[in-house]
Amino acid sequence: MVEFCSEEDTTTSDDLEQFAREFKQQRIKLHFTQADVGLALGKLYGSMFSQTHICRFEALQLSFKNMCKLKPLLVKWLEEADNNRGSVSSTDVSGSPLRKRKKRTSIELTAKTALENYFSINPRPSSQEIGVLVENLGIEKEVIRVWFCNRRQKEKRLSESLTAKTDNQQVESQ
Repeated sequence: MVEFCSEEDTTTSDDLEQFAREFKQQRIKLHFTQADVGLALGKLYGSMFSQTHICRFEALQLSFKNMCKLKPLLVKWLEEADNNRGSVSSTDVSGSPLRKRKKRTSIELTAKTALENYFSINPRPSSQEIGVLVENLGIEKEVIRVWFCNRRQKEKRLSESLTAKTDNQQVESQ
């Protein structure tokens, strides 16, 4: 079934799906977060949207009518963001300070294996031990520090999960 936004607009659900996909790719390419977009829409057009609302648009989780209402604003925002790409450095298209997002770090398998091995020996390395790992693996100190923090959290979740399963099994066997 083909739906239309209004009589004069011939936007179909397929068009919206395509636009949402392209919008997300362009937003990421321009280094804007969903929250940045929501704030910019509020400042530029008077319609404030939350990060969640932008997320739901990109995930096609809004009603067809809401998608149709939001699309023209996002089209305008994209045009402005694209036009200002060269001139925008520390502010977004609405003049707000731009939050720099650090690029997601990926760690090679050999380095990950070395970190896992070290974690099994010492899950809480000192600053000096991290410094040695930095030299040996060629990874930034902060990346290694965060990796150990995240790995300890993962270990904590796993142990809590196992404890909960064991408790459930004991209750069931009684």
